[in-house]
Amino acid sequence: MFFTKKKKNPPRDPVIESFAGIVGEKSILYKKEDLLSYDCDGFTIHKAMPKAVVFPKDTAEVSDIVKYCAENQLPFLARGAGTGLSGGAIPLNGEVIISLVKMKHLLSVDYENRQAVVQPGFVNLKLTHSIADKGYYYAPDPSSQYVCTIGGNVAENAGGAHCLKYGVTTNHILGLEVVLPDGEIIEISENGIPDTPGYDLLGLLTGSEGTLGIVTKITVRILKNPEGKQTVLAYFDDVEEGSQAVSDIISAGIVPAALEMMDKTAIEGVEAGTYPVGHPDDIEALLLIEVDGITAGIAEQIEEIMSVCRKWNVREVKVAESEEERGRWWANRKTGFGAMGAISPDYLVQDGVIPRSRLPEVLRNIAKISEESGLRIANIFHAGDGNLHPLILFDSRIPGETEKALQAGSACLKACADVGGSITGEHGVGIEKIEEMRFIFTDEELEAQTNVRDVFNPYGLLNSGKLFPTPSRCMDVKKVM
Repeated sequence: MFFTKKKKNPPRDPVIESFAGIVGEKSILYKKEDLLSYDCDGFTIHKAMPKAVVFPKDTAEVSDIVKYCAENQLPFLARGAGTGLSGGAIPLNGEVIISLVKMKHLLSVDYENRQAVVQPGFVNLKLTHSIADKGYYYAPDPSSQYVCTIGGNVAENAGGAHCLKYGVTTNHILGLEVVLPDGEIIEISENGIPDTPGYDLLGLLTGSEGTLGIVTKITVRILKNPEGKQTVLAYFDDVEEGSQAVSDIISAGIVPAALEMMDKTAIEGVEAGTYPVGHPDDIEALLLIEVDGITAGIAEQIEEIMSVCRKWNVREVKVAESEEERGRWWANRKTGFGAMGAISPDYLVQDGVIPRSRLPEVLRNIAKISEESGLRIANIFHAGDGNLHPLILFDSRIPGETEKALQAGSACLKACADVGGSITGEHGVGIEKIEEMRFIFTDEELEAQTNVRDVFNPYGLLNSGKLFPTPSRCMDVKKVM
């Protein structure tokens, strides 16, 4: 009788063995074919492979993973749903990715104090669905709210269509549990009490793009559903006249819950996408305006909005006749980014902010950038708060077009900065807009911010290479990794 010798598996990397000891064999990925899905986020122009992906189930496991990384000088970063649009979750340095998708529970709801506690992997829209039967909702509503997580929203300080009236993510965060880059677990405003004495650490952590700590529990503000709600759709034959209508609506003292705008190219995209609603194919711009609040006052606001639109030569303005029609209008708008794939092989989403009064001027500049680059640029934006989303359409298969798209995107951000605006309103800086930070900050201001980062993240192991440009040549490099 002959016996074949059983082949031994080659020894595994001791790092992988250690992580398997923390989270279990089934909660770690380390083979190349398994890691391919984690080489980018929604910003797909740049890609890099992680060393491994680990899936902790609770805060204690996150802390143990971070402690191991800190002790062994392993770079690491946190990842949510991977829907970010600025490259914040790309493992540039071969990081260990700590995926928080297993930490996806609604831990508690306190209707009396209007707050809820969620884990970072809890999907944004799921919170509203979970509390809707009690007449409550969660206000921040990024277009990706069907899939994006609240932990990711905290990292990027995400906005959304209805943030004109209700504010962005930071306005709805009451408390955080955070694992610091050395593995220590801290609670900030543990009981969800707003405006506690001392430094505003909630404000500092929210929007820090995963460079100061890893959020593992979030206390959020929930709101009572408004008594009434009406939505207006207005079509314009001139983008500038639509832009002027936006300014005049706000100047009239009306603060809509949402005031969105799309130009002709964007409308072409959404009508070719998943939720077409029959927008005319020859209009230059549309406004989608929603007013909510006490029912008795809504009709008067709607009439004033329609009057402003007529003043600016609106072709047609109408009010949604049913909740079903209103829902279709919003579904059409919220597919705006993804719908660009129906009219272009590739697209780059930008995210600038400008004063509302400069909207016509900036749109003219973006049109010029489009002409000079030879690339179509669609414009979808939260017009009420001046948050623009130019979408640069290109074909990466054509040599040089990717570089042209990146240059056009940077030029759009420069156009925003030049009128006193910002290079990002909700998507974050990540790796996409690092050099553009110099459009709005001096070297000294950037150094002050990196000094704050270094207090939390002194060895630069957590999400290194994101958010801030490297020091300029005229500045001393104080810390060398």
